[in-house]
Amino acid sequence: MRFDALLIGAGQANPPLARALVARGQKVALIEEHLLGGSCVNYGCTPSKTLIGSAHAIHTARRGAEFGFHAEEVRVDFARVMQRQRDAVLTSRGAMEKRYGNMDGLTLIRGHAEFTAPHTMRVGDQVVEAERIYLDVGARPNPPEIPGLNEIPYLTHQSLLDLTELPRHLIIVGGGYVGIEYAQVFRRFGSEVTVIQSGGQILPREDKDIADALTKVLKAEGIRLLLNAQVSSLKQRGDTIMARVDGHGGVSGSHVLLAVGVKPNSDRLGLDRAGIAVDDKGFIQVDDYLQTTVPGVYALGDVNGHGLFTHTSYNDYQIIEANLDQPKRKQSDRIPTYAVYTDPPLGRVGLSENEVKASGRPALKATLPMSSVARAREFGQTDGFMKVLIDAETQQILGAAVLGLTGDEVIHTFTMAMIAKAPYTAVRDAMFIHPTVNELLPTMLEKVEPI
Repeated sequence: MRFDALLIGAGQANPPLARALVARGQKVALIEEHLLGGSCVNYGCTPSKTLIGSAHAIHTARRGAEFGFHAEEVRVDFARVMQRQRDAVLTSRGAMEKRYGNMDGLTLIRGHAEFTAPHTMRVGDQVVEAERIYLDVGARPNPPEIPGLNEIPYLTHQSLLDLTELPRHLIIVGGGYVGIEYAQVFRRFGSEVTVIQSGGQILPREDKDIADALTKVLKAEGIRLLLNAQVSSLKQRGDTIMARVDGHGGVSGSHVLLAVGVKPNSDRLGLDRAGIAVDDKGFIQVDDYLQTTVPGVYALGDVNGHGLFTHTSYNDYQIIEANLDQPKRKQSDRIPTYAVYTDPPLGRVGLSENEVKASGRPALKATLPMSSVARAREFGQTDGFMKVLIDAETQQILGAAVLGLTGDEVIHTFTMAMIAKAPYTAVRDAMFIHPTVNELLPTMLEKVEPI
């Protein structure tokens, strides 16, 4: 069967692209072998942030005395907590099923697609072809090679969502974004939590001052962090899992969560039969317009390795849609930005301080502790700080980090200034609403110093 476009995978890029192509009158097939919505809806953002919301409410309730009220002992109904995240997933996915399962001009095909030629694919017994093919197949957990791993019932960020009982002691292998978010969540639910991180700090991509500040927060909540630690073996003993950690002895827990990275779902597409190249980690190679090494075939979302975030996947769609008539938007033009949804959250945009120093360019820096922010004091959330990095010659913002109350929202002020290529003085001289976190940005920028 021939189509104008084949969209393989229904993550965060292909569904809106399907809408755009159908609106242009194209005959489109959206092919998905598992669940509409991809990782974000089913295993990532939707369930994890719903759990984070529950954990935040529980933590706030426990702090009642600080805010002037007394409540009975906070008891966590773990079954209800987990049902709440499942309901959120089902609501989001159900809306997608309804929308794309009944869209005029769109054929929704369930099954696994593989290339048989550059513009031809097989889905079960069906052969489909198109001049334009868009691959949005995402990534999956990538378990490390640890002796004994395959002999224990370990968790990933996907299988964790099927838990029916609260872990007594959750051992998390990996101190990156996923590991740290879930460490705080399950500690607030009542689990004992130990994080084992191979490097010298959590969040290895971040500056040390950011990692240290967040480490202080996590330790204050009773989370055990083992740094410069490697798991050398895992063993099941009854209902206990023993983790041997080099340099730290043994750690015994009830559950083990692996939070150490993902692998792109490119290895089951038959890319070699189409002549589509991948890099040494399996990510599909794309050019600035997201086209693969085969003309007319594009890779969007996690599988191309350019971001691994929902918002970068959606932006991939926006780039493709904008370039349908002629190339005008490039993925290299966008400014990297993301958040870590700990409490307090970390919002990040552009270059880190480490990256600015490595570039060798003359730069300026401004910082401000969250304890100086009236809004943070009023809400009892003074942990963290803000930091901005500025090009000394152009006066433009190179990057920023906001670890603190609403940091994931405040960061967009810097993002917009960077997109507009405005000097940092545009933010410094702006008037912001009181009392907000943003109102302290001008105060912070009144004093910038060379790095």
